[in-house]
Order: sequence, then C-alpha cells, then structure tokens
Amino acid sequence: MYNVVIYFVLWGIAIASLFNEKVRKMWRGERDAFRVLRENVDPSEKYIWFHAASLGEFEQGRPLMERIRRDYPQYKILLTFYSPSGYEVRKNYEGADIICYMPVDTRLNAIRFLRLVRPVMAFFIKYEFWSNFLHILKYRNIPTYSVSSIFREDQVFFKWYGRSYANVLKCFTRFFVQNEESKRLLAGIGITDVDVVGDTRFDRVLQIKEAAKHLPICEAFRKGISADGYSSDGPLTESPAGKSASVPSQDYKVFVAGSSWPPDEEIFIRFFNEHKDWRLLIAPHVIAEEHLKLILSLLKDKKVVRYTQTTPEEAAGADVLIIDCFGLLSSMYHYGDVAYIGGGFGVGIHNTLEAAVWNMPVIFGPNNKKFQEAQGLLKSGGGFEINNFEDFAGLMKSMMNDEAFLKSAGEKAGEFVASLSGATDKVLSKVQL
Repeated sequence: MYNVVIYFVLWGIAIASLFNEKVRKMWRGERDAFRVLRENVDPSEKYIWFHAASLGEFEQGRPLMERIRRDYPQYKILLTFYSPSGYEVRKNYEGADIICYMPVDTRLNAIRFLRLVRPVMAFFIKYEFWSNFLHILKYRNIPTYSVSSIFREDQVFFKWYGRSYANVLKCFTRFFVQNEESKRLLAGIGITDVDVVGDTRFDRVLQIKEAAKHLPICEAFRKGISADGYSSDGPLTESPAGKSASVPSQDYKVFVAGSSWPPDEEIFIRFFNEHKDWRLLIAPHVIAEEHLKLILSLLKDKKVVRYTQTTPEEAAGADVLIIDCFGLLSSMYHYGDVAYIGGGFGVGIHNTLEAAVWNMPVIFGPNNKKFQEAQGLLKSGGGFEINNFEDFAGLMKSMMNDEAFLKSAGEKAGEFVASLSGATDKVLSKVQL
C-alpha cells in the first residue's frame, strides 16, 4: 500500500510541477539528484548522510554536522533535502561536501541512491520516515539514527490501523528523542533503543548567538544615536574645539516582532500606535511589497524606515524599523527587550528559541501546543501566550510598568535555553564514529 501511495505522490508532483514553481524546482531537483551524486561522490571516501526535510530540520541537524566535520575530518558529509525551502537556501552550505535533493522514496530510487553513495551511517532529522530508504539501509546494515524526533499519541504509528507502517520505525538503529513521552510511546510498540537527549536546536541557537551579526542600523535604532554621532534629535553640534559634542544615547526599549503575519500585526501594532515610549522592530514572515504596504497602513503617526532603504542616521530617529530582507532575524533579537513570535494565530508559531536565547521574554499566539520549546518557555516563566488584543495589552503594560518583572521573565527565558543545551554531545556519545 505504501508503494502505491508513493507512486501517486510521484505522479501528483509531476502534474503539480506544471503549475507551481516551488514544486517544479523540487521535481527537477529530485530528478537531477542522481547526476549530482554520480559527478561528486568519491568511491574512496567515507560518507555520512544527513537528511532534512526543510530548513527547520536542517538547523536541527547542523550542530551534529559541524561537530562531525570538525572532530572527524576523515568523513565526508552528504546533505539531502526534500523541500525547495531548505535546498534553495542552503544549497551552498559549506558544512557539507555534497548537497542535493532526496529522490522520491520508491524502491528503485532507494537502491540506486544507496549504491551510489554507500554511506557509513545516516541521520534522519525529526519527522523523516521514508520506508524504502530505511528498509534498504537496514538490509545493508548501515547504522541509521533519528535525531531530535518527537512522537505524539495521535500519530499514525500508534493507531491500530497504522501498526504495519510502524514497522518502518524498527529500521532505525537508535532514536534520539526530545522527551520522555516519545520514549514511552516507542516502547509501547516494542522499540527500546531510545535515548532522551532533548532538541539539538538548543545547541544551534547558542551557536547562532555566538556568531550574531553586528547590525549598525538596528543598533542606531535602539540607541537613538548612530556610531558616527547622529542622534534622534539631529546631528550633534560642533564644540569650540571643533569636535562633536558628547550626547548620550537614549537606549530606547525595543519590541521585536519576528516572523509576523497580519493577525499578529493587527494586535501589536494597534497597541504600539497608542504607546509611544517603546520602539517597534518588525521582521515579517513574508516580505512581499503587498504585505509591507499592509503593515504601513496599520501604523499611525509613526516615523517608519525600511532596513534596505535607510541609514543608521535615519534609523536613529525612527519609531519603527521594518526588516524587509532575509537573513537578519536571529541577530536582530539582540537589539530588543521583548520578543513576539508570529504564526500563533495561523499555521503555528515560528522559532521562539532564537529570541529566548537573548534573555528576553517571548510572547506568542495560541497555536503553540505542538511546539515543545514553547511549552517549556511557558512553564519556565519566560514565555507568554496571548489569545487576543486584551491579553497582549495587559501583558505589555505589566512589562512596561514593572522593570523587575521584565528582567526576571527575560532571565527565565535565557536560563530555559541554556538548561536544555547539550543534545549534540549526548548523540555523539552514543554513535560509533
């Protein structure tokens, strides 16, 4: 039955590629994967294969890849993606030796792929359970690990009608899961080679923090003064000695909204239209002009600048800074005091850890129940759920009026991230390299 479904998926992708650019990229990339492998695989080398569905899973696998590359240089790294949103962003990632799409999981594709690569081991990140590939990996006695995986009772593996498909899980050599509940569920279907190590994303966000970019525009926006002496009130005056007079920075409080969607923006922009003391830094999830115009239409009586169209001098005097480009989000949290993570009024919240690691409280919408890290932040006192404008307004007023509460919540968020780091070490301690 699985193989029948896979062939229907294959045909569906082929048809959809005629009408959708993203699907077309995936279709072409999957078909081109074997050429990439034939041209780049060196039969004399030993390859460790990492597979990530998309960008989020890549970030979870990245600490492992980089540690192996650093500590075990005798191995080459093969990285595959299923989604264009992962491959297109990371196709030039320097931490892997070969990067390509993963072909559709037909038995023939799996045989061809593994004959070309002959990996010495494989890591599948989080939710990747490809039956044909996994069964052939097991048949070839190739150690195969599931990393940062998490399981819930409502998944097909734990239903009476999904027990036959659950056999795919028995192809893994070992599971490195995020929580005890996952371990319990796997034990219920006879899988006991399981270690609870947490989520490698905690290690990754600590890496990101260490490598954060210095953003002069964001710094000027926060301080109200640019590095070359332009304050929010205008250029500094000349002193009698011919040097700029010293004007202290304002060091404004900054509310950072990351990966926001329109339902999120309607809430926090409405609040900050009424409260002038804080500055607003917005990095919307979609940076299309139509969305940016919508954000601008919501802002009232604010001086607004866009990151790609401004200077530190202009940002120093702005009330709102909109990040209209990719690649800055994780670094920009450094310039905030409170973070809001979008998506909680839609498909689900985005990455809360990239903000929490900077010791700031994190606010998000109600669709967060399936996100382990969000639940942890809530329990720690460093995360806060809102369901409407009134919730948000009440919470923000508390943070604005109580500096001790604001500081304590931020410290709890940072401590939560730090306390759950170390998953990479735990995984590598169980893997024979």
